[in-house]
Amino acid sequence: MNDPTPASIESVPFGALKIGQSACLQRRFTHDDAMAFAAISGDLNPAVADEDYARDALFHGLVANGMWLAALVGAVVGTRLPGPGTIYLDQSLRFLHPVSIGDEVSACVRVAALRAEQHDAELAVDIHNQGGQRVAEGRWLVRVPEAAVRRPVTRLPAVELRDPGAKLRALIEQARAALDDGPLVTAVVHAVDEVSLGGAVLAAQAGLITPVFVGPEHKIRAAAEAARIDLSPYRIVATEHSHAAAAQAVAMAREGTVRAMMKGSLHTDELMHAVVDAQTGLRTARRVSHAFVIDVVGRERLLLLSDAAVNVLPDLEAKRDIVQNAIDLAHAMGNAEPKVAILSAVETVNPKIPSTLDAAALCKMADRGQITGGLLDGPLAFDNAVSLRAAQTKGIVSPVAGLADILIAPDLESGNMLAKQLEYLADAKVAGVVLGTRVPVVLTSRADLPDARIASCALAVLLSAPGAAHRPAPHGGQENLGAARRFLESHQNRKKLG
Repeated sequence: MNDPTPASIESVPFGALKIGQSACLQRRFTHDDAMAFAAISGDLNPAVADEDYARDALFHGLVANGMWLAALVGAVVGTRLPGPGTIYLDQSLRFLHPVSIGDEVSACVRVAALRAEQHDAELAVDIHNQGGQRVAEGRWLVRVPEAAVRRPVTRLPAVELRDPGAKLRALIEQARAALDDGPLVTAVVHAVDEVSLGGAVLAAQAGLITPVFVGPEHKIRAAAEAARIDLSPYRIVATEHSHAAAAQAVAMAREGTVRAMMKGSLHTDELMHAVVDAQTGLRTARRVSHAFVIDVVGRERLLLLSDAAVNVLPDLEAKRDIVQNAIDLAHAMGNAEPKVAILSAVETVNPKIPSTLDAAALCKMADRGQITGGLLDGPLAFDNAVSLRAAQTKGIVSPVAGLADILIAPDLESGNMLAKQLEYLADAKVAGVVLGTRVPVVLTSRADLPDARIASCALAVLLSAPGAAHRPAPHGGQENLGAARRFLESHQNRKKLG
């Protein structure tokens, strides 16, 4: 298909202008137009920038900022009549009727008068909507080049409206609505620096948690004083050091004093050692795993990624629990049937790539009811999991390919790198939580910003809400795992379209 954009634009010189000469430009007013003008101008008038207000007001939706209409007139004047090189001297525009989302408007200018001594032209402006209703009118005075100006068309960059973290903010609101019994009482373990203290207090101020700070009291108070954080509303449970803080927080969770835990400024290994202790920890019949919840700009829904923080080289049995834990988290977030992509480097089963064998086995285990509550497919390369175009190009027939809600990484290294790449190269916002434990464990990174810590607390709230309790582990032991492996030995290739 040929590009309809002209290669160049040329002005009408003053000597060629005639009274009554006219030009028009048609444009549809979109939601992106409304948000772009609000972002660029800083105009927060709710009629042009607040959808909830505008929907309830007489407009029944956002209306166009007057500058959007003026910009359309400017485009006509600057590119068509008189065209490039035109200088604006004076302008007036009277608005007669609101322009709403979806309206098709036609902005027209007509030469009304010419002033030869200065090469000035007076232009009459009329703007109508798709129903022929006049929405604005006015007069523009412009100075017109004496000679024609011809210029190649400037290829403008595409404008993208990006709101990183919007879906995580919605998740926080969802968690607030799920709090039937008040904020979630949460043990904050060894919060002896500004970041971990501040994140917990912000989550408390957001109404999500009631923090109980567990750790060396003098260090906690010193950090709070240095950061000017008021700890008077919160309880402190004193321990000698970080190791004792982790053990104490786990004990409090076991006895029901707290309903969640949150990592402070201690190493993950130190906290998780206490959490997974076979005798005194928080383990269940399910393998403990971690899930990142990732807000990727441009994707409609949040992505879950597991496991990128706890299980280094999970075997098939561990992966079964990792998948089930992630599905349960998706359920708690309101996704009744999440689509689960089992990731590998390729989309076909290859005995030389063990992760493809595990992926095929996991899918068969789902067929046999050993994994429930989600739609599984794998192996899938990352592009096939998140891009419909990539999946269709490769002829992959699957309800999951290109539409995945959950990504299951082959191992911790690949999962962790994927999460960090999305965060630091794609401007994604990331939250995370430990799953498969008696209570949710918010496992934040020392580099996490406060927003990530608040969103991670929201995940803990949703997991603790009524109806979101962990399911019992699926039936089926090692004999079923062996049967799954034997099945995939005779199926080396995935079915493809064509």
